Amino acid sequence: MEMQHFACGGAEAVLNLQPNSSISVAYHPDFGPHDELLLLELDEKLLPDVLFQRVSMRGQPDEDAVLCTNSKTYAIKFVGTSNSVFLIPSNQLVSDENPQDGIHKCEDRAAVASVIKVALGTMELTEVAPKLDKLKLVLSKNPFGFSEASEMEMSALSERVSGGLYRWDDLIEQIQGSDEELRLGLEALSAVEINGYWRIVDDKYMDSVLCMLLHNAILNDWSLNALSESQVVDMLESDGFPRKIAVHCLIVYGSIVRKDVDAGSVWKLDDKRVCVHFAKEILRGGQMKMENFMAEWMRKIPYRMQANLDMLEGEILIEKLGIETWVRAFSVSSLPFDPAERFSILFQERPKWEWKDLQPYIRGLKVPCLSSEGLLLKYTRRTQPTLDAEPVFSAR
Repeated sequence: MEMQHFACGGAEAVLNLQPNSSISVAYHPDFGPHDELLLLELDEKLLPDVLFQRVSMRGQPDEDAVLCTNSKTYAIKFVGTSNSVFLIPSNQLVSDENPQDGIHKCEDRAAVASVIKVALGTMELTEVAPKLDKLKLVLSKNPFGFSEASEMEMSALSERVSGGLYRWDDLIEQIQGSDEELRLGLEALSAVEINGYWRIVDDKYMDSVLCMLLHNAILNDWSLNALSESQVVDMLESDGFPRKIAVHCLIVYGSIVRKDVDAGSVWKLDDKRVCVHFAKEILRGGQMKMENFMAEWMRKIPYRMQANLDMLEGEILIEKLGIETWVRAFSVSSLPFDPAERFSILFQERPKWEWKDLQPYIRGLKVPCLSSEGLLLKYTRRTQPTLDAEPVFSAR
């Protein structure tokens, strides 16, 4: 390939090259390594996002960068090639000072492709799960609790402790995940935005809010299936709870049944979410005999709510010790999102799992291009003594 300082044609000449024809190749005057130029191989469905700048690169200096669209996250991997890949820029021969003169010169000369860089490989994208374990870690360091709610006004307090808090822009800078995945992660953690900062609310504090709501419902003869948001929030606020937390309590433990422009939203408390909350509170002190746990649980749950052990799938483990049955807390929400780490913890907890016990702890695992069956094949070993026996899973 010869060195030429002026070349007609450029990328346009290569793109318009006819079958069975040829073109000369030359070094561009600015030929060099150009480390700032990288080739990125894209699936066609991603082209609109990239071309219209709807993607972003995320990651800290000590992390491998990922590329994020609005809804998905992609790992970036450099793949070398044994072939020479030439990067040819658009034709730059035409002079800015006298463009017509440049055109006439180009007409008199043969088209030449000017190579500005030889690429040694391409960047490839692979869809991956967002790094939501880091989201849980950073938000868990500074939960919103009693001291913050009672010490001073929330706006002043947030300003005082903002060094350990995270706004949305801070989270998208820290967490490797798309905007949509990040919002779903915040929802899964029951996080709430308080004065611009995303917070996890302390479990004991949420328990006090819920208990006060239920107490007010009894005093005021409110139906738990038709709670007026304005009444509930006003009452909790008068009891000393921040308005934002009062609304958050309804979101965490209930759902809207109807909206009224004048009267506001009407909420219904969800039996399962409320009953699971009280079961976790009871077991916070440690394992209990099944009969003692059930008696305490039935005493704690609100009147007319129906509770059963099926509600506690993925929240408790039941074990037989001799003739006695014991129950203890083991919540899926406490486990890592990363599948390798999750399976490691599961098999530390129990070396062998029956499918009915294991399923609740892996049901929510989502790994791109890998089904639940694929996860089991990758991380577990299945044994089944007889055809009609329950399969048992152990670590691979």
